[in-house]
Amino acid sequence: MNTNTSVPGVTGAMKRLGTESAFTVMAKAQALAATGREIINLGIGEPDFKTPDHIVEAAIKALKGGHHGYTHPLGILALREAVVADIQKYRGVTVDPGRVLITPGGKPIMNFAITMFGEPGAEIVYPDPGFPIYGNLIAFSGAKPVPMVLREENGFAFSAKEVLSLITARTRLIILNSPANPTGGVTPKIEMDRLVEGLVSHPNVYILSDEIYSRMLYGKHEHVSALAYEAIRDRVILLDGWSKTYAMTGWRLGYSVWPESLITYAERLAINSHSCVNAAAQHAAIAALKGPQECVDTMVAAFDKRRILCTELLNGLPGVSCIEPGGAFYTFPNISATGISALELQDKILEEAGVATIAGTSFGAAGEGYLRISYANSIENITRAIDQMKAIL
Repeated sequence: MNTNTSVPGVTGAMKRLGTESAFTVMAKAQALAATGREIINLGIGEPDFKTPDHIVEAAIKALKGGHHGYTHPLGILALREAVVADIQKYRGVTVDPGRVLITPGGKPIMNFAITMFGEPGAEIVYPDPGFPIYGNLIAFSGAKPVPMVLREENGFAFSAKEVLSLITARTRLIILNSPANPTGGVTPKIEMDRLVEGLVSHPNVYILSDEIYSRMLYGKHEHVSALAYEAIRDRVILLDGWSKTYAMTGWRLGYSVWPESLITYAERLAINSHSCVNAAAQHAAIAALKGPQECVDTMVAAFDKRRILCTELLNGLPGVSCIEPGGAFYTFPNISATGISALELQDKILEEAGVATIAGTSFGAAGEGYLRISYANSIENITRAIDQMKAIL
């Protein structure tokens, strides 16, 4: 692939646009596997479960039933109504289906929100360490990326006081993510309460709340949705979807709820970028939301067992310590005592131990001294992978 960033005529914005390292590491792992090496992938953020059969059957039925054409750019009404019912069930909030936008995955929602508010002179606050697409798109828009540092001593939850201290007259948008990628951190209700209380004094600041892991919680941790706060509800953009909850990453399905003031802009961006979402996939999404939820419970219960085991085994590695994550399916072990940088250790583990992980610096400068390890893999593979890591550490 041509990585030259000095192609004549290419805009400066393109030169600012980064990538997502998880896919780079996955490509390296696949290249090593092609040589005959056995590689255990603890890098990619993808459930290792199949999409439940009733969801697959719904898509097949839709295709056989002739659902082959364009749909409404916001999404099929029956699907948007199913999303509304799901939000009422799990968040206790009633929304208008006319404010729901179905998208091909969650990234378009980030793109649309940052496009609306990002321009030279603007500032957007985002988590660090956090999903790399946030910072990439902020820089691409021309806005100033302002990192909110997530600290291990706080369980990788944000500090409302610190977030509020970052707001200036130029702040347009704050991005929240709980449960979080890459840390598995869950922000407690008391911090959300404090943040919302402070945001009342900043009526022009909007919030993009990435809640894609909202159903993946463990122990006493609870999901607190920004949409649940009436005081800021008219400024909240909710992001969620099917990829993680229903093991549907390849289906490319996300949903969003927009303030009344923004939904027209969101619809225009959808029309200009992707027209609408795959029709059959939308019917599968209806089946996911309205069908049996035991498949989700089973998957989350399996992740919980792996989470506990993975944390325990990582804490047995020399130079490594790991707090127990409260959500998602990632651990974020501290590897600073190894004396090796995150990127160097990522490469060393892949090349010498045959285990794919992601350097914490792939998620921001505050990720130095950490690795992201996904436990969306079998207990057998997790155990073997960490044993192989131990051998080189």
